[in-house]
This record gives sequence, C-alpha cells and structure tokens, in this order.
Amino acid sequence: MKNKEYISLKKMIDYIDKALRYTKDCDFETFSKNEEKIDATVFAISQIGELVKNISKETMQEYPNIEWIIIKNLRNKIVHDYEGIKLNFIWDIITEDIIKLKEDLKKIIEKQN
Repeated sequence: MKNKEYISLKKMIDYIDKALRYTKDCDFETFSKNEEKIDATVFAISQIGELVKNISKETMQEYPNIEWIIIKNLRNKIVHDYEGIKLNFIWDIITEDIIKLKEDLKKIIEKQN
C-alpha cells in the first residue's frame, strides 16, 4: 500500500469520527433543524468521498465489501447538487452505514501494518 493511500484511509476515519461527533446525542429532528450540524456533517461525508480517489484499484478490488464507487458518487452529488441532498438519506448514512465503513477501513489499515 502506498503512503498516500494509507494517509487517505486514516483521513477517511478522521472524517467519520467528525461526522459522528457532530451528530452525537442527536435524533433526526434535532439534526434536521441545525444548519451547522447539517453543513459540518455533509462536508465530512463529502471529504470521505473525495479521498476515495486516492484508493488504488487493487485495494478496491481486494475489499469489494466497501462500496467505493457509491461513496465517491455521493461526494459528487453533494458537491454538484447540495440543495438536492435529502437529509433523511444523510441521516441513514450516519446511523446505519458509517460505523461499518469505519470498521472496514480500520481492518484495511491493520492488515497493511
């Protein structure tokens, strides 16, 4: 694994931690009424997608359980159609998907060390 890829995986975990911190002790109603939480969380998610560009095809193929292309495409959707993002979709990512992603990314890093 190249150093840039390793650093990107670590940064992805950092952004996951930020998104979880921003939404800690929130329910959907609280989240959806707080513009700062929304903006900060959506930005963190978009940065995760941005970092996917530094992940090699080999790593993507080795870990097909991670939906790399969907993560990258979500970043594009956020950047190019921010107003069209559905908050319930973002909330589902935070409450259902992001912790599993963090675990998977940690496994990749641990395997490489």
